[in-house]
Amino acid sequence: MIMEDNVIIMLYNSRSESAISETEKKYGAYCRSIAFNILHDHFEVEECVNDTYLKVWNAIPPTQPSSLQSFIGRIVRNTALNLFKKKKTKKRGSGQFDEVYDELNGELSRIGRLDDYSDIELRDLLNRFLDSLTEENKAVFIGRYWYFESVAEISKIMHISQSKTKALLMKCRNELKIFLQKEDISV
Repeated sequence: MIMEDNVIIMLYNSRSESAISETEKKYGAYCRSIAFNILHDHFEVEECVNDTYLKVWNAIPPTQPSSLQSFIGRIVRNTALNLFKKKKTKKRGSGQFDEVYDELNGELSRIGRLDDYSDIELRDLLNRFLDSLTEENKAVFIGRYWYFESVAEISKIMHISQSKTKALLMKCRNELKIFLQKEDISV
């Protein structure tokens, strides 16, 4: 039986080692999916997921996440990105990760004032942008730019053609650019 998030958090708070095994049961596949979309290497994915569980263990307490799934998702994503950066420093190779960032960078390369914002302000800014999108556009945007899914994967999940997926991604990037301009962030 899968535990509720609040019970898993209570296990972390009481420093019960079963918190990690319960996290693995509930979120293991989710973590591996995020990590694999960035790393594309099963051995590195396992290393990343194990590091994620250690980071969650060290973060709870004192942190009390309101959404355990989002909290874990952010940690595994950042851990995978850091592992990818280390790997890339040693060996030049891009793959899906660079392709995704190149898409955004092409549209938003002239943003200069984002450094003036705190992480919380950036999160709120991005959430406002996502709230402005249709559900379909939001799912496509998050799939591509948060989970690093390929256009083919997104098309399959959304039951739309790859050309429509590409068009939606371009539309979302343009809408992001316009949104940032309205927020008085130079693009």
